[in-house]
This record gives sequence, C-alpha cells and structure tokens, in this order.
Amino acid sequence: MTEKTTKSTKNEMPFLEHLEELRWRILKSLGSVVLFMVVTFPFTGAILKILTMPNDHLADPANLLFLKPTGMLTVRIEIAIAVGIVISLPVIFYQFWQFVSPGLHSSERNFVFPSIFLTTFCFLLGSAFSYFIIIPTVLPFLFGMGTETISAEININYYMSFVLRLILVAGLVFELPVISLLLSNLGILKPQFMRKYRRYGIVITFIFSAIVTPPDPMSQMLMALPLLVLYEISIFVAMYGYSRKKARDAKWDDEYGEKKD
Repeated sequence: MTEKTTKSTKNEMPFLEHLEELRWRILKSLGSVVLFMVVTFPFTGAILKILTMPNDHLADPANLLFLKPTGMLTVRIEIAIAVGIVISLPVIFYQFWQFVSPGLHSSERNFVFPSIFLTTFCFLLGSAFSYFIIIPTVLPFLFGMGTETISAEININYYMSFVLRLILVAGLVFELPVISLLLSNLGILKPQFMRKYRRYGIVITFIFSAIVTPPDPMSQMLMALPLLVLYEISIFVAMYGYSRKKARDAKWDDEYGEKKD
C-alpha cells in the first residue's frame, strides 16, 4: 500500500461525521458573526454617518427620515449584522478551509492563510469599489429623476438596504478570481472551459447585475463592467492554479509511482 493510499484511508470519514463537522463549522461561523454584531452595535451610530456620507456630499442630498418608531432600531441592527459578517470573514473562510482540508494535499493545506488573506482583501476591495465608485455615481443619477416640485425624501430603512446590498454584493463579486484559483487548484475548473464559454459568461454577468442591483441602467453597468474584467482576470488565475495542480500531480506520480514499482 502506498503512502498516498494510506493518507487517503486515514482521512476518510463517514458521511454523518462530515455532516456533524459541517454543522459545527457553520455554528462557529455564526457564533463569530453574532459576537461581532453585539460588539459592533454600540458603534452603529458612527458607522451610520459613514454610510450616509455618499448622500451628504451630493450637491442636492436627499432628506433621510424614518417613518416608524422602530425604524432606526432596525437600521442599526442591519448595520451591526453587516459589519459582523465583514469582520467575521477571516473566521468564516478559516472554517471553510478546515472543513475541506482533509481532502487536500499537504502543499494545498499550506495555502490556507494566504487564501484567507486574499479572500478577505478581495471582499474589502469590492466593498470599497462600491462605496467610493458605484454609490456616489448611482445616487445622483437616481435623485436626478426628480423635478423642481418633487424632491427626494427617503426612508432611512430603504436607503440603508440599498447601500448595504450594493456594498456586500460588490464584495462577493470581487471574490470571483479567488474562487477561480481555488477551483482550478482542485482541478474542478479548467481555463479552457472558461474561455470556451466566455460569451455565456458575459450574458450571465449582465443578468446577474440586473438582479442584484437597483432597476436602473447606471448601477447595472457599474456592476457588470467590473464583473467582465474580473472574469478575464479569473481566466489567467485559473491557468496559474491549474498548472500548479498538474505540476503537483506529476510530482506525486513520479515519487509514489516509483515506490509502487
């Protein structure tokens, strides 16, 4: 029996044990979100000021108000949840890597901390792109639909849902190269596949942008264009990851194939 067979047998787990481990990984991730949500809640007032800055800096800002007694409480809870998720990203990614690591080679397991850093960085980069580029561009376009007698009076709940959705969705969109790197390293995704179905990827990109953004062409284009660029970047990332995968497999066959012979 080769070392490869021994390791794979050692790492095999019954299906129910996999489900139990997955359950604990999810619970730990949720626990981290709840913890940071509670810690963040007292600071939601300051975070609210930051999130309303794109509106405050407009030449003709909208008047933000709340219409229910619990309106501001709901807004602060939404902010606390969103910030709790963002702060917990390293924990969530670490739990994911710990769940899949038994099925990886030792060299792939060593990639855990760089991947956590890269994943968190890409999410924050996408969120910053939304906050500094998309939102300040979309708000004047939308508010400009008014007339001299009709001005923007916006419920703060709607405004905050709009802003947080754009920020979180943009952060997830910027994870595309990281996902491509992960799947290509595992041999699941091949760069040839991404190049072959590029035209379908473009169509899916615009459909996705239309679904996750407000129903206006400006925000859809501002979300779709980075997605198209990220798709092209992901092809090169997949080429790199897949070449590493082939090199590892060739090295493994050379080492343990000879021993088996």
